[in-house]
Amino acid sequence: MLPYFLPALFLLPSALSAPVINAAAATVGKIRGVRDPIYHLYLQANAKNQTIPVLGPEASAEEFTIGSTIQSKKTSQYLNIVSASTSYKPVVFGPTGETTAWGLEGDTIITTQGSSFGRQLNWLVCKSTDSGYYDLYLQTGSQTPSGRSCSNYQTIHLPCLC
Repeated sequence: MLPYFLPALFLLPSALSAPVINAAAATVGKIRGVRDPIYHLYLQANAKNQTIPVLGPEASAEEFTIGSTIQSKKTSQYLNIVSASTSYKPVVFGPTGETTAWGLEGDTIITTQGSSFGRQLNWLVCKSTDSGYYDLYLQTGSQTPSGRSCSNYQTIHLPCLC
């Protein structure tokens, strides 16, 4: 006879993992980095090219509606992942939500398990040509652009949902 606590062990992995929120429940908020060099830098469009997402000062941060797509409340533009042969995938703002792989795991922005990217939560950030800003790439491996000052394995988050 099995011990009475054994069935609870089968529940343990799902009980410990954070729920993934996607299309069924949209959330609104600013998106920010949480560790150096992007600690408390916020997602926004590049001031010189509105299609390029960057992390920069909170004063120019945008708010986003996050579900299976991520849409700026300020510009109505969507955050999309660009196909690339490298493990770092550029992201752009566009007029339609072509990327429907977004989700939240707790307060962390991810691509969902069932997407063509799989569950990804790592980002690559590289210093922008504009001081104090960082270009943003979804990271699916460990490659980085040569000749750029970058920080790998970053995560981006909503302010605490606790």
